[in-house]
Amino acid sequence: MSGLDKKPKIPQPPAPAGSSGNLLSSVAPPSQLPNFVTATPVVPAVEVPQAAVGQPIAAPLPVGGQPIPAPLPVKPIIVQGRDEPPPQEDNAEKFSPAIPLGKGEPVMSIRSPEDSQASQSPESLPDSTSEIDKLGDIMPGSGLLTWMKGAVSTGGILQRVAEKAKSSVDSMITTLDPQMKEYLRSGGDLLVVVASDKEVKISPIRDAFQTVFGKANVVGYAAQSEVTAEQPVGYAAAYAAAKQRIAHVRSVHGDLNNNVPVVAVEGFLHESVTDRWYEMSLMVLSQPSLGIELQQVSQGTAVPAAAVAAAAAATPAHYPHAQTGYSVTIGSIMAASLQVPHTQWQESSTGVSRRELLLLTARSLAGSYKRLLAVSANEA
Repeated sequence: MSGLDKKPKIPQPPAPAGSSGNLLSSVAPPSQLPNFVTATPVVPAVEVPQAAVGQPIAAPLPVGGQPIPAPLPVKPIIVQGRDEPPPQEDNAEKFSPAIPLGKGEPVMSIRSPEDSQASQSPESLPDSTSEIDKLGDIMPGSGLLTWMKGAVSTGGILQRVAEKAKSSVDSMITTLDPQMKEYLRSGGDLLVVVASDKEVKISPIRDAFQTVFGKANVVGYAAQSEVTAEQPVGYAAAYAAAKQRIAHVRSVHGDLNNNVPVVAVEGFLHESVTDRWYEMSLMVLSQPSLGIELQQVSQGTAVPAAAVAAAAAATPAHYPHAQTGYSVTIGSIMAASLQVPHTQWQESSTGVSRRELLLLTARSLAGSYKRLLAVSANEA
């Protein structure tokens, strides 16, 4: 048998040792691990002619058999002066912007510092000591500066926010303790006297004057009218009764000088057309020291003609004040008809209480009185 026919002998592991030997001694040594890393391919070098060394390359060298494209030509940028017209190209495409040029442009043109200083000289600025006013005039399109100017000015948003916060705190306190309302708003230099000791008349007048003036002391004294009927009919009878109440208060309380305003409230019946009756309240404010006398009439509450006829029928024929009204009040008749207290018949009839009616009337009266005080102070 030739040498090619001989098969290589496979080495056999050694025979296991006896049971008395070590187990590790029977393990064969590890063989060499196979290497799968191939050899790095050799890239053939590109020979460059000796004559081309030091000279510009006319064309890019091919890499991998593919030519490299030539670089795109770069168009030179022309620096244009401020006064030079832009160059015109015959074949250049004209750019049409999607957004008009007027959109997004500043209100004022962008100018050089020399032009800005020349146009905005100190003589051209408005006569104002506030820097915010100057900025607002120079930049009329700035909404922030306008907001700041209104915020810091007298009566601006900051003052309104402070007043709103104070009003919210006062409202919270008075909600938790209604008796604190009179305590918070009482005081100041204004004293108002009401010619009545009834809370339904004093309370709305107090709230109205304290709302208009901020703080005011409002007190009430009992006063009666002896020159008119118990239920006045017509504006003239109500005005006479109110004047009588004011005179009574001043005569009884000598400490009230003519500089203290006195307010009287008198309810009366008014016939707008035939058998169309309304119950209204006349409010009169008198301050002789300034020659002020104000009159204000409340909103009317409709009264059935049958109730007025009942009051007329209940009045005696020889009633001394029959010319000015009736001896029975319309409130007692309406309360008996509606089966409610005589102070709640307006609310039961129309849903608006007498206090609400008097409150609106007193606020109008207080506002007119405040305006007259301002006029008198300016004249003085």
